[in-house]
Amino acid sequence: MTERQHAIPIVLAEGKYLRFMQRAGWEYAERRGVTGIVGIVAVTDEGKLLLVEQYRPPLNKRVVELPAGLVGDEARQESESLLAAANRELQEETGYHAGNLSLLASGPTSAGMSSEVITLCLGTKLRKLSDGGGVGGEAIVVHEIPLSEVTLRLQEWINEGKLVDLKVYAAQHFAATQNLGGGCGIPHDSSEAPLL
Repeated sequence: MTERQHAIPIVLAEGKYLRFMQRAGWEYAERRGVTGIVGIVAVTDEGKLLLVEQYRPPLNKRVVELPAGLVGDEARQESESLLAAANRELQEETGYHAGNLSLLASGPTSAGMSSEVITLCLGTKLRKLSDGGGVGGEAIVVHEIPLSEVTLRLQEWINEGKLVDLKVYAAQHFAATQNLGGGCGIPHDSSEAPLL
């Protein structure tokens, strides 16, 4: 398809959380009421990568993923920063708060069918505050996997019939290439995302 950057998008249908759009004859989905999406590469001081697992209705399967979520989707939080949302989502899903957060990379999740762009953040200096598990009926299972065992565990989950989100493999790369010793990343301003 040739570039038609200035084509005006047309709304074909709307749901509570998604819009079905068309631009220059190309159909795609976009999220309503969010300013961004974050995924967190969270590594404990003991060198364990935090992963979450949950049933995903569109796939009708359990999926192993990074802790992740929407930015600016809550009332009175529309101007929430990416890092504040990352720490909020990390705590909701895993029960951990990151003392250090830094931005790693941003990119599309499925450029042929969605306008969605996700920003991956590195979270370190983690502190356990609760059991996690999600909010609003989410039934999230938290996994703490030593970095040296992630590849083996992912294959075991695949053999069990679960799906692994491709961003988990990106997380492995980032965890391996970052300085995970004390002080990595940009110190997180605790006033931006207060502890609950």
